[in-house]
Amino acid sequence: MSEPIPAAQQRVLDAAARRGVSIGIVTFPESTHTAEEAARAVGAELGQIVKSLVFVAPRDDGGLMPYVVLIAGPDRVDLARLAAVIGEPHVRRATAREANELTGFVIGGIPPFGHRQPIAVVMDPQLDRHATVWAAAGTQNAVFPIAPATLSMLSNARVAPVIVQAAHEVAASETDAAAGAPPAVEAAPSADTAPGA
Repeated sequence: MSEPIPAAQQRVLDAAARRGVSIGIVTFPESTHTAEEAARAVGAELGQIVKSLVFVAPRDDGGLMPYVVLIAGPDRVDLARLAAVIGEPHVRRATAREANELTGFVIGGIPPFGHRQPIAVVMDPQLDRHATVWAAAGTQNAVFPIAPATLSMLSNARVAPVIVQAAHEVAASETDAAAGAPPAVEAAPSADTAPGA
């Protein structure tokens, strides 16, 4: 007799099904809380692991406007780039409690879609480098494989570059700046390794 599907995972399955997509959740006895753990568990490259990071910006009524940002496992969000993309200069990382209250999922299990409320999603184009990526499926020990294009569709994501530039990209942009091109956006680190943080 099979174990019942946890309610958090069922919400992810249902959200995909409403858009006509069937996803296969893989559950592990060990944690897939961090991108490194998830990559080891599924035998994938770190760059194939989707981190779902929650950010917030203050609303006029004193509440918080949530945003979910999807980036590859080894990458970090550049706050200045994200602020420019979403038009919110005061955006910041959500606390674990805020992330849980806004999405309905715990840190380490936050999926790209299926949240408690409609949430704007931004997806970094670096995820498109792989045919298949792996995202958190609602709990800290479950993930699912998905094509980046399908991930973008299911999460209604706006695709835009929001990660800290790699060293070789910074060097290239400095060369461009010397040639009169606009300078690169200054990096503002976000140091979370969880696939569903």
